Amino acid sequence: MEDGQAPTDRRVGIIGGSGWLGAAFARGFLAKGVVRPENLILSNRAGAGPIPEAVWTADNQALVEGCDIVLLSVRLEHLPHVAIAVGDKPLVSLMAGVDVATLMRHTGARKVVRTMPNAAATIGQCYTPWYATAEVSADDRALVQRLFACCGAADEVPSEDQIDYFCGFTGAGAGYPALLARAMIAHAEARGIDPAVARRAATSVVAGASRLLAAPGAAPGDIIEALAGYRGTTAALIETAGAEGFDHAVAAGLAAAEARARELSALTARAL
Repeated sequence: MEDGQAPTDRRVGIIGGSGWLGAAFARGFLAKGVVRPENLILSNRAGAGPIPEAVWTADNQALVEGCDIVLLSVRLEHLPHVAIAVGDKPLVSLMAGVDVATLMRHTGARKVVRTMPNAAATIGQCYTPWYATAEVSADDRALVQRLFACCGAADEVPSEDQIDYFCGFTGAGAGYPALLARAMIAHAEARGIDPAVARRAATSVVAGASRLLAAPGAAPGDIIEALAGYRGTTAALIETAGAEGFDHAVAAGLAAAEARARELSALTARAL
């Protein structure tokens, strides 16, 4: 198999399996050979969806009863309508804004994992931090790590507080490069650059050149120092962006995202 191991014998269920995130991970599990099609159960309101090789159901409780581990991937506003009793099976939430205590109370789960993936799961480039309660076994943790590695990279973090922080850090996903690309495109167009050319150039810079960060041993600080060392146009850009508050703007955005994550958790807890 692609991850160097035989497929798991555990049955994996995804509530919300036709949503963009649930479907992305379902496809990743199958593509990497980690879960066999007959052991992948997906649910939605129609009881059918875009991954025909998997098993589909419209009954979320039937999914819970037929699986060994349950992934919850629904929109926040739909959570009140998900009536399940999970019990001793691991419940893995892919949702922002729902804390462990609320998940336990709403689903009856006693073993909970909170994760914070992002839209890059659809292209196999997602980073997923995850936190597990003490009741989650070592075998279950190993499976969680293996499942999320199907769509990129994953790390266990030591506290639920860090998942709230990562809601903005990793959960925003494509928001960061899109924000930068939009600003670059707008500036180029204001200088008379053809919009199509500006977009191609920005995409190449943001999505292409950023791959240097993924090179073995690469570090952002080292790359910045090396480029600035030439004392040319790149140095002028880096120094001016810093002086104009680039780092502060990023930090403020991260802080706002974390605060919103905590606010959503509080609102959801009161609503359920």
